[in-house]
Amino acid sequence: MIRYSYTEKEMKQILDSMTIIVDTREKMNDHILQYFKAKKIPFAIKTMKTGDYSCLIPKNEDLGINRDIYLSSCLERKNGVDELIGNLSKDKRSAFENELIRASQNPFTLIVEDAEGYGKILAGVYKSQYDPKALLGSLKTFEARYDFSIVYLDPKYTGNYIYYHFLYQTREYLKKGMF
Repeated sequence: MIRYSYTEKEMKQILDSMTIIVDTREKMNDHILQYFKAKKIPFAIKTMKTGDYSCLIPKNEDLGINRDIYLSSCLERKNGVDELIGNLSKDKRSAFENELIRASQNPFTLIVEDAEGYGKILAGVYKSQYDPKALLGSLKTFEARYDFSIVYLDPKYTGNYIYYHFLYQTREYLKKGMF
C-alpha cells in the first residue's frame, strides 16, 4: 500500500470533497438531509450493507486518489428510544443482533435521536414493558460484545453529528497516511 503525506491545503481539499453516504432504506431523515443541503455537505443516497450512514472520499487523481475510497466505519440511527427497544423484541432481536454482528467488523456508532434517551431508559419511560434494569443490561452487553457505543442526541443535531463524526475520522486517516 502506498502511503501519502498530504499538506494542510491538500487535506482541506480532500475533506471538502468528502461525501456522506446515506442508505437507500433510511427513512424519516429529512431533517438530516436538510442540514446537509443547508451546509452544502455533499451526500449520495446508495445501498449500504450495514448502517445508515458512512462516507467516501471521491476520486482525485491530482492528489493520488485514483478511485473513490469508502470509509469502513458507519453510523446506525434509531429515531428514538421506542424504536431502539422495538429492535430488542423477541421477533426482531435476532435480526438486530445480526446487524450488530455485521457492523462490528468495522468501527460503528449507534445514534438514538432522543437527548433524554438514557434517562428514559433508566426511568422506564417508554412504550415497552421491558424492565429498565434488564433493558440497560441488554444494551450495555451488546455495546461490549460488539464494540460500539450508543449516542443519545436531540434530532436537530444529528446531521451535524454525522458530518463531524466522519470529517474528523477521515482527517485522522489522512494524517496517518491511511489512504
